[in-house]
Amino acid sequence: MTITRRTILAGTALAAAPIGGTIALAQTNTATPATPPSTPTTGPRQAPGFYRYKVGDVEVTAVNDGFAQRPLEGFVKNAELKDVQAAMQEAFLPGDALPITFNTLVLNRGGRLTLIDTGNGDMGAPTSGRWMENFRAAGFDPSQVDTVVISHFHGDHINGLRLKDGTAVFPNAEVMVPEPEWAFWMDDTRMSQAPEGMKGAFQGVRRVFGPIAEDVKRYGMETEIVPGLTSVAAPGHTPGHTAYYLSSGSGKLMIMSDITNHPALFVRHPDWSAVFDMDAEQARATRRRMLDMAASERAQVAFYHAPFPSTGHIAKEGNGYRFVPVQWSPAV
Repeated sequence: MTITRRTILAGTALAAAPIGGTIALAQTNTATPATPPSTPTTGPRQAPGFYRYKVGDVEVTAVNDGFAQRPLEGFVKNAELKDVQAAMQEAFLPGDALPITFNTLVLNRGGRLTLIDTGNGDMGAPTSGRWMENFRAAGFDPSQVDTVVISHFHGDHINGLRLKDGTAVFPNAEVMVPEPEWAFWMDDTRMSQAPEGMKGAFQGVRRVFGPIAEDVKRYGMETEIVPGLTSVAAPGHTPGHTAYYLSSGSGKLMIMSDITNHPALFVRHPDWSAVFDMDAEQARATRRRMLDMAASERAQVAFYHAPFPSTGHIAKEGNGYRFVPVQWSPAV
């Protein structure tokens, strides 16, 4: 089977089923508590965090928004801490905390810019909030963005749309969001009945989208939302969580959004459930379906939380998979 838009979409029927079960989510933003980002003015700094590659005629730029440290204990809901620590050790990562990176994508097709997700803005961990600096270093300006496509409504994906003081960051952009995600988070009844730990997430969604609610365009699944970019239902992480299939000529990229958090844990162990997955069973089914397709087709993938530049391939390995990063190249 060759990977095409048709084969991707054919696999979404089960995943698109209504989310069921009990919502179990203590906090919906993958960042640590919302502290204003700080940019060190002294000491060594890395080079700007952007990386370009081509998918057919589309120039894709990964833009990094820093990272957040998440305590490892309690992060994987259905695995013993010792097993999670063993997976971290295998990946040469620390045994007490997980460094979670944030990586958006900018698609440049014929001069039209589409941004997929927006980072933490000025609402994330102190080690995040680097997005605008890196975005500008890549040669972009917020006024140039034509379309902002949102995969789901967790804070680390939407807070970059609007600063803490209410300023809209992309003044000329059309904002597009998944219809089922909008229906869930903008529902007043769900908000009033939500557990205390989720009320802040509902309020955050209203803070970002409330001032522009009439102008936000909602898209469905299996829809070409901008030329070459097709939405793919990937629920479980959130009710309307969306992946994408980017196609241009012979170039193909599976944009996985938050189907996994760090690949060392959830690509290698696809049946583990992160604390942020609202429907763990559905998220596992979605994850296996998408990873299996990527592995069998040797497709290039991009993840929001993979180590920068967050793109590579998936290899089948035992009962799990392995993320194989692309080789860095100075050529685009």
